[in-house]
Amino acid sequence: MMKNRTATLIILTILVGLVSRAENYPSRSDFLWVTNPDHPDWLYEVGDSAVISIELYRYGIPVKDMDVKYALGDDMLPDDTAGVIRLKDGKAEINIGTMSKPGFRDLRLVATVDGHKSLHHVKIGFSPEKLVPFVKEPADFKAFWKKALEEDRKFPLTYSIEPVEKYTTDKMTCQLVRLQITPDGKSMYGYLFIPKGGGKYPAVLTPPGAGVKTIKDPMIHRYYGEGGMIRLETEIHGLHPELTEAEFAAERKVRGDYLKFGLENPDEYYMKDVYLGCRRFLDFLTSLPEWDGKNLFTQGGSQGGALAITTAVLDERVNGCVANHPALSDMTGYLGDKAGGYPHHFRKNPEDATPDKVRTLEYYDVVNFARHLKCPVRMTWGYNDNTCPPTTSYEVYNVITSPKEALLTPINEHWTTVPTERGHYEWIKSHCK
Repeated sequence: MMKNRTATLIILTILVGLVSRAENYPSRSDFLWVTNPDHPDWLYEVGDSAVISIELYRYGIPVKDMDVKYALGDDMLPDDTAGVIRLKDGKAEINIGTMSKPGFRDLRLVATVDGHKSLHHVKIGFSPEKLVPFVKEPADFKAFWKKALEEDRKFPLTYSIEPVEKYTTDKMTCQLVRLQITPDGKSMYGYLFIPKGGGKYPAVLTPPGAGVKTIKDPMIHRYYGEGGMIRLETEIHGLHPELTEAEFAAERKVRGDYLKFGLENPDEYYMKDVYLGCRRFLDFLTSLPEWDGKNLFTQGGSQGGALAITTAVLDERVNGCVANHPALSDMTGYLGDKAGGYPHHFRKNPEDATPDKVRTLEYYDVVNFARHLKCPVRMTWGYNDNTCPPTTSYEVYNVITSPKEALLTPINEHWTTVPTERGHYEWIKSHCK
């Protein structure tokens, strides 16, 4: 499928008995949809027809002899076809046709049983390894960020640290770091985990997903710190992670639309300090006496996946990058009549896409950073994701020229499993010098 010689492709399938099936088990739902494309990897060549079998169960019992509404559309775009199919003994089959160009088609299903509506969808790809991003790279992209880095480095590394006993274990310590990222006092916070034992260790920076919130579940990846790696889990807004939920809710009212702040000027865009601040966290990590002096990684998902990539490009000391379904990718894609990446600028209001806004986004688009990656990269994404759609994840992956591998999990929406996250840890370990 992906023919880059440096790429290793891992296809994850879900096996039920001896049959490969695409199944979602919604938490506490009476309904179970089973949708099986006739290609087990959910991938087709442009021009191929795709057939999808459909099953619907209620309480684990096939829903017999009923009509299901369906619609078809390109990834993240409006329906262009609609109809009704009849389930017989809970099963049906539909030929959704093909595509004339690389991309994804989304089959959207609606069933109403005894007044209860159940929704499901499944996306399949057509030659997605040939997808080309819509976003263009500014001629002065590298010069813009070189200047930004030069200005940022004029400000000395400034931070404070306090111990966090509740996250300290017998195998690792935890400290809360407040890193000042601008001379006027802007800051970011992060939980720093360091293995106990007095050795020298690799370091991993983990930026956050999108939103205005606390640092989520900092102990969920404790196996990094307890397994011999320094790990720094961060936020990006300068909000102390111990604020109450009411305080975070108040902050969301003020800065919830931060991804639009300053969008008219690339030097004033909110994310400029964020991109540079994440890179500054690497200066902090490499200043630690516990760092081994050679192994430095970035890892994250969604917005965190985006920041893992941008940070790896802005600092060539990074020797490995892991990104789940990166956000902020091909953000102007909707202007090209195709899917765009989170936060879906201009999807509903393309008339808002002024030349200044489009120009600013070009300097911050992850696709344009991914073109310049030099370190090894591991990416993972699902096809059913409507937050960071598969179209934009493929576009990021397709432009990467450094050694890369992809873990494709077609059924996934905007989530990863514990084994996938653990696999990232093992990949990082395997890439330590």
